[in-house]
Amino acid sequence: MTITIAGVDEVGRGPIAGSVVAAAVIFKAGTEIPGLTDSKKLSAKKREYLFDIIIEHSISWAIGECSVAEIDEINILQASLLAMKRAIEKLSPIPNKVLVDGNRCPNISMSCDAIVKGDLTVPVISAASILAKVTRDRQMLEIEEKYPGYGFASHKGYPTKKHIEALNQLGVLPIHRRTFSPVSKLLTHI
Repeated sequence: MTITIAGVDEVGRGPIAGSVVAAAVIFKAGTEIPGLTDSKKLSAKKREYLFDIIIEHSISWAIGECSVAEIDEINILQASLLAMKRAIEKLSPIPNKVLVDGNRCPNISMSCDAIVKGDLTVPVISAASILAKVTRDRQMLEIEEKYPGYGFASHKGYPTKKHIEALNQLGVLPIHRRTFSPVSKLLTHI
């Protein structure tokens, strides 16, 4: 029996706006892609470059996400795990083993290992990290076009000074996480 291993990671736990996005990747046997590491350690240009190479060298890859409403309903940890589960369940073939960045595995039927800092040390998890980050960053660019003035293209939904100032001046949007401070604080003062 061939062992099929999937790497999984998520991005978007810290922002106060937008979905949490997870990616799952199964590499072709013997795949080695120079430069794979934690997506946060790479420039946007390098991530975009690696995105296409990762897809080219994958047997299967998938994106899963949880919406702002789901994040507010079930909390960011559970939403992150659910996004990972959704990504894994879209893979074909179904992996025998899943390697997840972090310290918790999503509720899945196959064998799973959580690896702290796995996005730094396990190439297939690094690949998932990059696919998830590029996908979420692209979503933020679309949100910037839909909601100009907030600076989503630069801060990607994180609670930067510019984002907080825009939030205070322009108000809370449907894509803001209502259970996250400072959004929740702003909503209680309306």
